[in-house]
Amino acid sequence: MADPVLILFDDRTAREWEPFSLTRPAGELVFGALVQRARLERFTGLSCAGHVTAAHLRGFTEAGSAPVIEPDDVSTDRTRLFLSSRVVPAWEAGAAFRDDLGGAGRAIRLAGQNVGFLVPAGQPAPSADQFLDPGEAATGEDPIDIPGEVIEEVWELALDTPSQLLLDIPAVAPDPAVSLGEGVYRIGSGAVHLGEGVVIEPGVVLDTTDGPIWLDDGAAVRAFTRLAGPAYVGPNSTILGGSVEAVSIGPVCKVRGEVAESVLLGFCNKAHDGHLGHAYLGRWVNLGAETTNSDLKNNYGSIRITTAAGERDTGRIKLGSLLGDHVKTGIGLLLNTGTVVGAGSNLFGAEMPPKWVPPFRWGSGDQLVPFRVDKFLEVAERVMERRGVALGDGAREQLEASWRRGCAQAGDEVEQR
Repeated sequence: MADPVLILFDDRTAREWEPFSLTRPAGELVFGALVQRARLERFTGLSCAGHVTAAHLRGFTEAGSAPVIEPDDVSTDRTRLFLSSRVVPAWEAGAAFRDDLGGAGRAIRLAGQNVGFLVPAGQPAPSADQFLDPGEAATGEDPIDIPGEVIEEVWELALDTPSQLLLDIPAVAPDPAVSLGEGVYRIGSGAVHLGEGVVIEPGVVLDTTDGPIWLDDGAAVRAFTRLAGPAYVGPNSTILGGSVEAVSIGPVCKVRGEVAESVLLGFCNKAHDGHLGHAYLGRWVNLGAETTNSDLKNNYGSIRITTAAGERDTGRIKLGSLLGDHVKTGIGLLLNTGTVVGAGSNLFGAEMPPKWVPPFRWGSGDQLVPFRVDKFLEVAERVMERRGVALGDGAREQLEASWRRGCAQAGDEVEQR
């Protein structure tokens, strides 16, 4: 019998994960060492056929990612496994879960809530309402229970990544390295895992006291870097120097300065000094020299964040910035504690921007105006070309649809170009 088809879906909670949900499915966000799609592919042993999510994300394209689809795009000739993109299953339960994927229709549960559907061949996909609120769906008989956790809040993607790295790296990284090379200093008894073609220059300190370090294929760590675990550095990313600790860095990033407990999704440029703490950066973010974020209030109080949905208390005392895809900052920009910057925004000047910057804004301080879509796409195309990535027609249309949705949420005239 053919293996089931894996399909990830974004429920109502995931679709409100601003500023990232405007431009990408939640399943293409990193938590710990892995993009959620890759995590669930490894856990299930199945390749993801696509994401069921908001309509404006149709056309989403990234190398290695899964497309945005409609549930009925997948043939009913095979069993379909629909899983929430917010699921973080326990690695040790993978084998037993795969054995449970029989032909009968069953709900998938984690921590007492419905997080998926196993739909046998010939049966229709769940309804749109069931994808939005899977907990409201009938469980049926004999649901499949899996251990693990469900990510609830967008800030958990950044703040809980260090603890997830402690679980992910031993489970999925290559065997620990035996030798690190001459002039590389190691502190602590934790493992260091090296992919193919990794370069570590003399004068680097790798501190594994608090957790392991995984340098993926083609990663490089330049001299005068202190890299402390738990940490993951993705393919072809380079640490240029400074103090970097408890991070998850995606592919093709450049990082320098003081970076702590932060996630850089991929193709990010932080090539200069400046503090980045307890932050989450989407793809194609560029931070100008000395861009710095605060991640602790002077009164050590709980941090509140604001999005288009309003203001919320995170209940955490440390949280830096959440920067959407394609955000750019000018030199010396300061970002307040808990600042959220919408996708595609370009911020510069000596004045601190507001804590909530709607998507596709351009300007200094609170003098922000809508970023024209033609100008935004021109910049995005130019930036991506420098890394050898083309902005295809489908991705261009998807970004324009995201721009229109973001402008509509902010009350802008969406017809402007």
